[in-house]
Amino acid sequence: MPKVEIKHLTKIFGKRPKAAMKMVKQNKSKNEIVEKTGSTVGVYDINMSIEEGEIFVIMGLSGSGKSTLIRLLNRLIEPTAGQLFIDGQEITKLNKKQMIEIRRKKMSMVFQNFALFPHRTLLENTEYGLEIQGVGKEERRKRAEQALENAKLLSFKDQYPHQLSGGMQQRVGLARALTNDPDILLMDEAFSALDPLVRGEMQDELLDLQANVEKTIIFITHDLNEALRIGDHIAIMKDGRLQQIGTGEEILTNPANDYVKTFVGDVDRSKVLTADSIMIPALTSNIYVDGPTVALRKMTAEEVSGLVAVNRHRQLEGYLSSEEAVRARREKLPLADVLTEMPKIKPDTLIMDIMPIIYDAQTPVAVVDDDNRLKGVVIRGAVLKALADTEGEDDNE
Repeated sequence: MPKVEIKHLTKIFGKRPKAAMKMVKQNKSKNEIVEKTGSTVGVYDINMSIEEGEIFVIMGLSGSGKSTLIRLLNRLIEPTAGQLFIDGQEITKLNKKQMIEIRRKKMSMVFQNFALFPHRTLLENTEYGLEIQGVGKEERRKRAEQALENAKLLSFKDQYPHQLSGGMQQRVGLARALTNDPDILLMDEAFSALDPLVRGEMQDELLDLQANVEKTIIFITHDLNEALRIGDHIAIMKDGRLQQIGTGEEILTNPANDYVKTFVGDVDRSKVLTADSIMIPALTSNIYVDGPTVALRKMTAEEVSGLVAVNRHRQLEGYLSSEEAVRARREKLPLADVLTEMPKIKPDTLIMDIMPIIYDAQTPVAVVDDDNRLKGVVIRGAVLKALADTEGEDDNE
């Protein structure tokens, strides 16, 4: 069961939502709808499932509806239509008192502008959510100090927000959001106000923190590179409508439409695509079963000059070239004695990290799992093809 499930969620701002809804169904633009009805489409007919423990990124340009959507999730904005479920419970049917409890105990939110109280110390800011819940002073201090420790800020607990950098203030905001141990963390452009270097550091810290706390994080951004860096899944929005959901790699390699294709066109693919997406099946020889003659026959049949050597468990042993197979037959050597060492990588290795390996390699590069089992091979041509400019694809259409 998904942690969060959204079904046909719609929000129309204005006094004529029914008229606006009718125009949306006719595929009228947001500008046309505003001119005719005075109403604005926030989001329309959104359907998505978010799994427990993942970082789910919702992204789009200004006006795409991404910030409206995240506020619909905790009902800071009330939906016009549709359903929201958390752990199978429909929260669109809850009353205000019940929703306050959901916000206090089940989800927290981190804002772009930090939202820290200037007259409170970091510890007092971090305690605040627990304080309004009526948690005792000793307990809330203990939990707040643990949250600050996780954010590497405990030594600054008695300082005030104005004494900290923007990055440190945002870390306090993140610590505060985690003090009540929510299942779901909503982050609305949380790092957008930070300079690029600090922003990158915060992204890394979020990933490190997530590895420890394993929350369900719904992260809003307009920055595709940020989405690709932290997101397990990414949803791309435009004019209040969902355009595509997928992993970063799925969106880059199989954009759903021209808008998504244009949106991702400027991304440095070498920093996103992995070996898993460009590897090809390996032609293999089980060197503990095959002899030199069988191995050479396989090479002749496949019209190749070498095979990847594996054992009975398909674990990598090395590379067998035709020259060495001929030598093994001539000198009556076991194939294990004539193998060449083969460079190997994991399936999630980025192309940018593969390039220096394959540049000097005399063999294909083996892709293996954690048990050294062969998954496939990467050849130089596949890397070049993956990095080819998409303009070349457009020219052929």
